[in-house]
Amino acid sequence: MLPLLLVALLFVVWYVVRIRRGGNRLKKVLTEIGHERIDALLIPNGDEGEIQIDHLILTSRGLLIIDIKEAVGTVFGSDKMQEWAVISKDRRYTFPNPQAALYDRIAAVRHIVRQVPVAGRILFLDGAEFTKGVPSLVSNLDELLEEFGEQDKDVAKVKVDAFKPHWDLIRKADLSA
Repeated sequence: MLPLLLVALLFVVWYVVRIRRGGNRLKKVLTEIGHERIDALLIPNGDEGEIQIDHLILTSRGLLIIDIKEAVGTVFGSDKMQEWAVISKDRRYTFPNPQAALYDRIAAVRHIVRQVPVAGRILFLDGAEFTKGVPSLVSNLDELLEEFGEQDKDVAKVKVDAFKPHWDLIRKADLSA
């Protein structure tokens, strides 16, 4: 019984360290690409309803919506599949294709800030592997940093300052505030 408890304890410690390391890396990348961030944003969806956005980031390229998915294992998904599947050593599960919901979020933000680039990414953290191709709008942390990072901080500041009035419109539209 004691060896079993020891193995379980080691697994829990390994899992917590892994999650913290991934969380720290996520925080670092989001800080690197973003100049401001709103979490748990609730805005009108343009059709008399509301839509929640988990993470909206002001970047030097415009506004970026991020939906985070944590999956460990091989992910099977494509633009046309209704359900995506995750297969790991000990588990298999499916979830609805997250692209449609992301498109709705992008449209809701564009409805508020019509003259600003709005992008969306479904972010899979470390541990997810796409062996049959990566669907559109799906990124990992490295790809997100490469696509939305800005090497020249002075140039980034000028771009961000141009987007600030539109960012303020989003803040005013936040129904949860």
